[in-house]
Amino acid sequence: MKYSSIIIFTLGIAISGYGQTENQIKMDNTQTERFERGWEKLNEIDGEAGVKVIESLKDISPDLGKYTIEYPFGDVYSRKILDNRTKEIAVVAALTAMGNARPQLKVHINAALNVGVTEEELSEIMILMSVYAGFPSALNGTSALKEVMEERKTEK
Repeated sequence: MKYSSIIIFTLGIAISGYGQTENQIKMDNTQTERFERGWEKLNEIDGEAGVKVIESLKDISPDLGKYTIEYPFGDVYSRKILDNRTKEIAVVAALTAMGNARPQLKVHINAALNVGVTEEELSEIMILMSVYAGFPSALNGTSALKEVMEERKTEK
């Protein structure tokens, strides 16, 4: 899938052949396919929330944005053994258990909803995490879920 230079330049990332400015990353041809595969997967799963994460990095660490597109999404999320729904259930559980990644948890709660996980299932994940990560993590995860659901209602 081809991406317009407008989208790529909005992210502050330049693919080889588009030139390079101060805040842009010049990637070689071997990275371009990986980047494009990752960009497609990021949009498929996270949608606008994923773009916002990458956009937030362009002024401070464009390399981290590039690596986020390439490794998690271009390499790991693009694997075929687990479907996107299962991957997001695992990520939401892990981030909830960590207890220190609320912004990322909210992005992945949205992603889970985008790929077919229900609000009821997400709530059940939080209850399950009370056993393995403790009540504070489960309560914080549930609070993040509530915020995401409220935000999604106001966006409609």
